[in-house]
Amino acid sequence: MSDYAKGLEGVIANESALSKVEGADGRLSYLGYSIDDLVENCTYEEVVHLLHRGKLPNAEELASLENALRNDREIPQGVIDFLQAAPKDANPMDILRTAISMLGLYDKRAKIGEPDQVANREVALAVVAQTPVIVAYYHRARQGLDLPPVRTDLSEAGHFLYLMNGEEPSAAATKTLDIAYILHADHGMNASTFSARVTVATLSDFYSAMTSAIGTLKGPLHGGANEGVIKMLQEIGDLDKVDAYVEDCLANKKKIMGIGHRVYKVLDPRAPHLQKMAIKLTEELGETKWIDMSERIATMMRERKGLNANVDFYSATVYYSLDIPTDLFTPIFAISRMSGWSAQVLEQLEDNRLYRPLTKYVGAAELSPVLPISGR
Repeated sequence: MSDYAKGLEGVIANESALSKVEGADGRLSYLGYSIDDLVENCTYEEVVHLLHRGKLPNAEELASLENALRNDREIPQGVIDFLQAAPKDANPMDILRTAISMLGLYDKRAKIGEPDQVANREVALAVVAQTPVIVAYYHRARQGLDLPPVRTDLSEAGHFLYLMNGEEPSAAATKTLDIAYILHADHGMNASTFSARVTVATLSDFYSAMTSAIGTLKGPLHGGANEGVIKMLQEIGDLDKVDAYVEDCLANKKKIMGIGHRVYKVLDPRAPHLQKMAIKLTEELGETKWIDMSERIATMMRERKGLNANVDFYSATVYYSLDIPTDLFTPIFAISRMSGWSAQVLEQLEDNRLYRPLTKYVGAAELSPVLPISGR
């Protein structure tokens, strides 16, 4: 047995009460509440309160949190200027990473050193509220469209869709995105959450931690997987070509995007909710090709390899059906996960300790003399 865990797999680095990922049983819960119950009975804003405050809100607490989020949506003019001047063909995750970092320039609460948790809780809500505005504004700016003024009468999901399209979304579209936000809000010690906690553990500022998390999420082995699903479906093209594509991937050991999970050994508990929404949306739109193809791939992989579809597999079809561009799939992941990242950072600072794992040295066993440059 190896005397180290590559990738820190199986290593417990801290304690957290925020989310419990039970990979062997296919269960996910936030602070003791099943993800299934939260999706059925709560809004995303209620889940934000749960993660940030440790309890589901009553009506008064929910109204207070909603009011705070809605009044935190305005972003500094300097950030707006950047979004409008940025290259139109830039990766939206690069834009988001830079814009979130820029927010720290305008926020006097962004201080290094011993944390002010009261101020940090305010910042945590602010970044949850401002992240979707940044994503939507850049999307419109790169198309040469106007930037609609922020509103305070729409939910987080509804407001993002409004900013994206310049018109109020349907109740069905808003509910669909709201559920997607809930499902992606937090997920244990994943790579981006680990990055956020490592950064803030140095007593760097809140925005630096969020910037670290976004940079980590950008990678295709983490947040970028849902973009790969749609690209795969587009490459396949039609339902009658699915079997041959899957067989070729299996024969040549090619990865099929959205299948399997690093933690879940059975069905990803988030997948059925997005599967249900994907089916409903595509039926309403009268275009079921993408979900039909997805279902066939999922069936073949389950039968042939015993692997199940994960959350990315169906979120791709959901976002695509909402007419969201493929390169915004990962930024939407970041929008929802911002609630979890910020909660994880707040938790880290409550009982902070600098992360300092060891490295197994595999270099030269003996020291070598340093020769003069003339003799090398």
